[in-house]
Amino acid sequence: MKTINFITGNKNKLAEVRAIIGNVVDVQNQTVDVPEIQGTIEEIAKEKCRHAANAVGGPVLTEDTALGFHALKGLPGPYIKFFLEALGHEGLNKMLDGFESRGAEAVCTFAFSPGPGSEPILFQGRTEGVIVSPRGPANFGWDPIFEYEGQTYAEMTKEEKNKISHRYKALVKLQQWLVDELS
Repeated sequence: MKTINFITGNKNKLAEVRAIIGNVVDVQNQTVDVPEIQGTIEEIAKEKCRHAANAVGGPVLTEDTALGFHALKGLPGPYIKFFLEALGHEGLNKMLDGFESRGAEAVCTFAFSPGPGSEPILFQGRTEGVIVSPRGPANFGWDPIFEYEGQTYAEMTKEEKNKISHRYKALVKLQQWLVDELS
């Protein structure tokens, strides 16, 4: 079985990736400090992957997640991590007070590089939802405020979330590509 180095310090992301594509590749984990750049979701994902491939000196898989609020024309987008750290769940929710729309789009972008000097390949998944007051355990990012079809990600079991999430949708694309590449 082929091995991929998934570059993340987030144990929850690692568990989701292993649960979804672990039957196709052996997902190993390394932590590499990658610079946080500004740009589009795709630009950020590619640059992060290039940097990780250079640091590791071999094949890597990186992931970048964005949460865009429709009322704010896609913001905070790829900067959601910093908004969440600064404002918390309630603060993110309050950002939409006064707007009619509480709609949001969760976007997950995986980037794979076979090694230094190679152009990363992107696999993206998107899920539409609504921003709500926090519900469920607050142990994985913005899951408590992102509602999909009546439940927040935090209220779902891992198995339920892993069948519908933005990350799942991106990983299905990656998984199919890996199957095609490995056969």
